[in-house]
Amino acid sequence: MPTSAVLDSFALLAFLKQEPGEQEVAGLLRQSSEGELRVGITVVNLGEVWYRFARLHSDLKADQAVHKLKALEVEVIEVDWALTRRAAAYKKLGGLSFADCYAAALAKHWGAMLVTGDPEFKHVEKEVQIRWIGGKK
Repeated sequence: MPTSAVLDSFALLAFLKQEPGEQEVAGLLRQSSEGELRVGITVVNLGEVWYRFARLHSDLKADQAVHKLKALEVEVIEVDWALTRRAAAYKKLGGLSFADCYAAALAKHWGAMLVTGDPEFKHVEKEVQIRWIGGKK
């Protein structure tokens, strides 16, 4: 079993909005807080969480959601050229948004499972291990 997990925006929004997959993400976050699992998200994907939450609610509620995630031991990973280059290579393959490509790139870099319910990630299943949540696959 991997010792780390990368969450995409789908997974974090399921957790924040209490949608299908919420309990799986909550379990991973619990493992992270207990030091059993490294859990991360790229700053690009966190921005995606913010704008989607802000559209549904407000900027203030989106700021509060991001603060909550940071308090839950989710590591926010800044992007550099190496990560961007890998994300761009995934984008070149097609089928994924550029933000999703960053999540895949981080999962590949860490050797981590990518936690999502977004079917677009089927395009990189051969590249990274996917943990499907919310009854998706």
